[in-house]
Amino acid sequence: MAEVIARRRASELGYDQLEVRSAGVAASDGASASVGAVRVAAEHGLDLTDHSSTLLTEEEATHADLILTMSASQLMRVMELGRGDHTAMLTSFAGGTMEGLASGAIPDPVGGPDTEYEETFQLLDELIERVLQRLGAVIAP
Repeated sequence: MAEVIARRRASELGYDQLEVRSAGVAASDGASASVGAVRVAAEHGLDLTDHSSTLLTEEEATHADLILTMSASQLMRVMELGRGDHTAMLTSFAGGTMEGLASGAIPDPVGGPDTEYEETFQLLDELIERVLQRLGAVIAP
């Protein structure tokens, strides 16, 4: 969900030069988005039906100017790939922790009810908005 949220937010701000990609540290290449993610994204006017997962590889990581992770374990994996200097947890890069997220990790709703997907969607939307505000001085048209 984070990728499509970020793409929409960037487009709304006119950040056409910003490339947004999503990759997972435990993803299997080519997997579809979960049914819950597809449903909740659709409720917000976003389409995940053609989403295909990508495993974060050293090549993918090297391509990125900035990698934002959803958990500390993901951050550690990016560091193992040699990109720790270009990586932060999404919550910290967005300006600090959020209420109810003591660890700074964004809950993974996979397998949960749509209400959990909705909560995660709302959290991601707010954090991504903050990230784009922070990056605005660098990427604003």
